[in-house]
Amino acid sequence: MNTYETVFIMNPVLSDDQIKETVKKFVDHIRANKGTITQEENWGLKKLKYTIQKKNTGFYYLIEFQADGKIINDLEVEFKRDERVIRWQTVKLEKFALEYAERRKKKMSTNIKAN
Repeated sequence: MNTYETVFIMNPVLSDDQIKETVKKFVDHIRANKGTITQEENWGLKKLKYTIQKKNTGFYYLIEFQADGKIINDLEVEFKRDERVIRWQTVKLEKFALEYAERRKKKMSTNIKAN
């Protein structure tokens, strides 16, 4: 099994419920294809670097998961079909990216505990 990280941007006009529903759809798709979710991060509403579909902002979300490489094509098709998603990118995490992801998780958990 490989480790992948997907970041996707959702339409800024979505309600909280619609965002949760969209995220749940992709998490369920990964789990249905024998994948394991290792990390989820809601980055919230952010300004885009350039206009996409006449939109200047979007809701960013990250999902880190472990799965077979076969799932990636199906996941990409699901992103293309969903009108709520305006951009996405999936990358396979190699040795150094995995180390960085672990440091980021530890840093986030210490920040949460400190608050």
